Amino acid sequence: MSKIVRHGGLVYLCGQTAGGAEGLEGVTAQTEETLARVDRLLAEAGSDRSRILSALIHLKDMADFAAMNAVWEAWLPADAAPARTTVEAKLASPALLVEVTVVAAVK
Repeated sequence: MSKIVRHGGLVYLCGQTAGGAEGLEGVTAQTEETLARVDRLLAEAGSDRSRILSALIHLKDMADFAAMNAVWEAWLPADAAPARTTVEAKLASPALLVEVTVVAAVK
């Protein structure tokens, strides 16, 4: 599995989670850590959050939608909201509450 794939002026990130989620309580903390990982990978790939075109967010429990969304909205630059889908899903580890996959344009 590749964490980053570049193709045709786009960068594709695999699903990012809060690694070591066992130490992070709640969806707010996990979303913050996950988005920090997205930031690091986008920078490595020559992009940033203002260039995200689409996002897919998996939540362990849709009851966490409002808390996750508050972190997401604060993280995005003004006028840079990508197309986004949010779904409830069983994640790879019981400790994980959120996973984020993005596609972004390269600078």
